[in-house]
This record gives sequence, structure tokens and C-alpha cells, in this order.
Amino acid sequence: MIETLYQGKFVKLSKSGTWEYAERVNSTGAGFILAVTPDKELVLVEQYRVPMQARTIELPAGIIGDEGNDGEAVEASAIRELEEETGFRAARAEILFSGPVAPGLASEMLYLVRTYDLVRVGAGGGVDNENITVHIVPLTQIDDWLAAKGREGLLIEPRIYAALYFLLREKS
Repeated sequence: MIETLYQGKFVKLSKSGTWEYAERVNSTGAGFILAVTPDKELVLVEQYRVPMQARTIELPAGIIGDEGNDGEAVEASAIRELEEETGFRAARAEILFSGPVAPGLASEMLYLVRTYDLVRVGAGGGVDNENITVHIVPLTQIDDWLAAKGREGLLIEPRIYAALYFLLREKS
């Protein structure tokens, strides 16, 4: 039997036996977006994350099916979120893989989505109070850039490295 310990607008805390875990409310998962410009630059975002009490460097990402987008396809969500957060519009998207975000803590699934044929249509920055800074980093400099950001005290989200793994495996 699953017991609800708390439910807010976005998160529900549940208990099954002795196991407590988090679930997203009104969502089918989270999409993390691998976006590369025509000039071979990786599109990343920086924002303050309250749970970490720190600024982070991350892939653009978003919740699938939130904000009245019930039934939204993963790929459509990725294209929408990419434009909201970064100002880049993608012509198409494909799921590279999916799996649990943090299986010991949350029921949420993640989807790594590769976007293609990017065009800059705005400044990005997110919606409401997201306060996102967009970074466009040449792939030839990504390792040094990430290391420098880490030395500055920013937290580097590890999914960036998973995305780079898939990018290196692409046929040119």
C-alpha cells in the first residue's frame, strides 16, 4: 500500500512500507536536452538551484506534461523547453535514452533528447522566476570551460557528461 505523506503543487512525498520517496505531480518525467548549434557549440544553462543552495551548470531541461501540456510528447516538450530556456528553436528532436533520475529517492524518469537544426529566435532566460543564464560553448573548449566553472564554485550537473558521450558517438 502506498501512503501519501504530503502533496504540493509539483511534488508528492509517498511511503511504501518503510520506503519514502518523491513523485512529480502532473508530469510524465523530465527531458534533458542535448543542443548543439550549427557552429558546433554546446548550449548550456546556468541557474541558482534552491535545493543545492548554489548556482549550477546544466543541460537545458524541463518537466514533460506540466503547465497544462497534458499528453505532450517527450520530443515536443524538449523543443518547447529549449526555446523557453535558451532562445534556440529546434526543427526536430529524438530521444537518445531514458531511465530513472534517482531511483532511490524519486519515481521520476529522465529522457535525454538530442535536438537538431537549431536557430536562435530569442534571448531565452526561462519563464517566471527561473532567471536562467544561457552559455554557448564551443565543443573544442568544453572540457576546459566546465573545469573553469567548477573552480569558480558552480556545480556541474553530471548529465552534461552523459550528453557529451552520446555526442562523441555520433557519426559526423
